[in-house]
Amino acid sequence: MIRQPAQRPSARRILTRASAVVAIAFVGSIAVVAQPAFQSSASLLDGLRGCRALTSEGERVSCYDAKVGALLGAVEAGDVRLVDREAMRQTRRQLFGITMPDVDILKGDDKDEEVNSEMLETTIASGRQIGPNAWRFTTTEGAVWEINSPPRKLAPIKEGDKVVFKRASFGYYFIRINGQIGVKGRRVS
Repeated sequence: MIRQPAQRPSARRILTRASAVVAIAFVGSIAVVAQPAFQSSASLLDGLRGCRALTSEGERVSCYDAKVGALLGAVEAGDVRLVDREAMRQTRRQLFGITMPDVDILKGDDKDEEVNSEMLETTIASGRQIGPNAWRFTTTEGAVWEINSPPRKLAPIKEGDKVVFKRASFGYYFIRINGQIGVKGRRVS
């Protein structure tokens, strides 16, 4: 079998493609330059704090108007999001038991008692036995937990049972349901 030599693109076609790439890159750079510079939430708040130092009432009001306008614009654009303490508390409860990187926004302050807690108390939404020696249950926060090889004395897990999780090691937790003996389990989703 004789192979036909591959056709090479003509010099004109190469120049046309190169021109198109340069034009797209140029237009893209103009779009990037035309966008306002991103301001972090910290810089927006620092700008608001700076308005306090102004002594003239007119300057202070115009400063506040400008800085609040920038903050509201960032919120509307989705660059900055305001989250209340209760929403963060609920998020931390939902994420309990998942190994995650240290994310600053999920850290609380001294007002949050649960933040650095190694324990979580909640209620079971549903539970079922998934094998002769395994139970799977879901908490009211939506977390799915599994207990393998529970003791024979463990009462069946049912909706409404109170459960306490205490961090153990290697991704496992001690799980105490309705004050029964603690068993080892892990979060599966």
